[in-house]
Amino acid sequence: MSSEAVAMAKQTMEFQAEVKQLLHIVINSLYTHKEIFLRELIANASDALDKLRVLALTDSAVLEDSPDLSIFIETDPANRILKISDNGIGMSYEEVLENIGTIAKSGSAKFMQQAVNQKGADLDLIGRFGVGFYSAFMVAEKVTLLTRPPKTTTGVKWESSGDGMYEIEEIEKKLRGTEVILHLKATTPDDHYEDFLNQYTIQNHIQKHCNFIAYPIRMNFVTEEAESDSSGLIVEDTKQITISERTLNSIQPIWTKNPKETEREQYLTFYRQHFHDWNEPAEILHTKSEGTVEFTALLFIPSQAPYGLYTGDPPKGPQLYCKHVLVVDDCRELLPDYFRFVRGIVDASDLPLNISRETLQHDAQMQVIKNHLEKKVLERLKSMLAEDRPKYETFWNELGKSIKGGLFMDYRNTEKLQDLLIFESSYSTEQKTTLREYVERMPEQQKAIYYTAGQSRAAIEKLPQLEVLREQNVEVLYFLDKVDEFLTQHLSEYAGKKLQSVSRGDLDLKNDAAVSTDEQYKELLQFMQETLKDKVKEVRLSKRLKSSPVCLVSSDLGYSLNMERLMAEANQPILRATRILEVNPNHGVIKALDKMLKNADRRERLADCCYLLYDQAMLVENYRVEDPVKFANLLSSLIIEAYADRQ
Repeated sequence: MSSEAVAMAKQTMEFQAEVKQLLHIVINSLYTHKEIFLRELIANASDALDKLRVLALTDSAVLEDSPDLSIFIETDPANRILKISDNGIGMSYEEVLENIGTIAKSGSAKFMQQAVNQKGADLDLIGRFGVGFYSAFMVAEKVTLLTRPPKTTTGVKWESSGDGMYEIEEIEKKLRGTEVILHLKATTPDDHYEDFLNQYTIQNHIQKHCNFIAYPIRMNFVTEEAESDSSGLIVEDTKQITISERTLNSIQPIWTKNPKETEREQYLTFYRQHFHDWNEPAEILHTKSEGTVEFTALLFIPSQAPYGLYTGDPPKGPQLYCKHVLVVDDCRELLPDYFRFVRGIVDASDLPLNISRETLQHDAQMQVIKNHLEKKVLERLKSMLAEDRPKYETFWNELGKSIKGGLFMDYRNTEKLQDLLIFESSYSTEQKTTLREYVERMPEQQKAIYYTAGQSRAAIEKLPQLEVLREQNVEVLYFLDKVDEFLTQHLSEYAGKKLQSVSRGDLDLKNDAAVSTDEQYKELLQFMQETLKDKVKEVRLSKRLKSSPVCLVSSDLGYSLNMERLMAEANQPILRATRILEVNPNHGVIKALDKMLKNADRRERLADCCYLLYDQAMLVENYRVEDPVKFANLLSSLIIEAYADRQ
């Protein structure tokens, strides 16, 4: 084609009205980060290469003399020019008009409305040339497009400053494919557009967003080194400039490989490099789903809790890719919150993305992926529990609180998560136990799963409430995490067995030593009840106690003593637990109090003893006594009296 013919073919045209509106949105508000333009243009180039590769399956001539499919990036800092090229399928004159001058064939007004509303339930923009292409105007004051389809020498030049007009003409173009030339905007105090001409900045953006594009993304790197003389000394004011071509991306994602042909060390290397965790993960899940929703997932269950997991700054969720292009760097919607410690990548072939490709539409496909991943993680954790108990307990010590939180926050998770729970118990000091294992060990006549809460195993084992259970060799679960007892709000029973606190209500156990009846101690119980009426709801004989004189328990209704304490520590005011003081009728102290009751001269001192026993029970429960000074004075006076009586 002659230069005259080319000049005659040049036209100045106006964008569709909808395109003008879209350009305004893209430039000013659509994308969160300006760097996204690079991802969009690379995705378009990859799509063009895909189309050519498919076409070449039936027509190898389209490859011409450029069979090595790739993407190339060039910079010209002196002229503020950035160029992204590919040798893909290119476009004809008509295709340029259709793809850039208009918005989609099927109703531009409808498409535009979806873009403005950020809903676009039917939009799949990965690879659609027009929309992503407009992102170039976020950083460029002018964009030039040079493109040419296969098997011709006639190309197309398109150019616009994003002002609603564009120029288009036919040109001679030697190579097949598309070049997008960005004339970058002038730098402002807020926007340093020249950063996109820095070769290392470009490399970082490529590796973040496009590292797993299926074609090599190449770029000439310029390095400068000072020259040295024959003795090895550096010669001042001399520089040796070296230009070398680099491939910026990894090309083949590890998750696209066959798991049977992938070594564990390859997974570990990827995990360390991609997630910057140098601890070996507890489990690796590589799964693929085919059907209505096709995706591949590579998930890692860490061996240690990620930084911030329990401090209000949780780690990022899995990364979401679509056709190997990163679209969401922190996609927490892919897993339930109680699995927020899981790291990994999900790559789907088709997803309902919004117009900017930065957020997802709420769609049934996403729910399918979430359900699949949740099921796989649950299965793997249960397998670890069954097959490698030491590793599971190590995992649980680090990450079990997160799973407990999922059960506590939503009762619907109870059935899914209850078999993952493990607790310390009186059965063994070497290994934690599951609820299923507890039930399997229960005697046939035992009707409840017994538990108690405390700050440590040592503290729990000294509790007076455990005395009769220990004597009868009844296993008790030890709830050592603050959240444990709250689980019983949703986990009230397991396998038909009620979970029963040893410090609440009546225990369904027989204490053969408790032969005394309420009638025998009726007067003493009434006196103690009246004396302590402002502190306890009831004073009664205990079936729990063997060697201790008293203990505090709470009723089955309302809060337990432990819950009250935990809520107070969290500065959350709640109703007090219903306090019940249980006394051991076989203990010498209680028998002594009963004798004091029959001596009218000792009744005032008897009341002091009741306060002391109540405070003693409070201390055993790790509560502060309400009046430490009064407690100390009473204790001192009783010691003096005891010494005087012996004189």
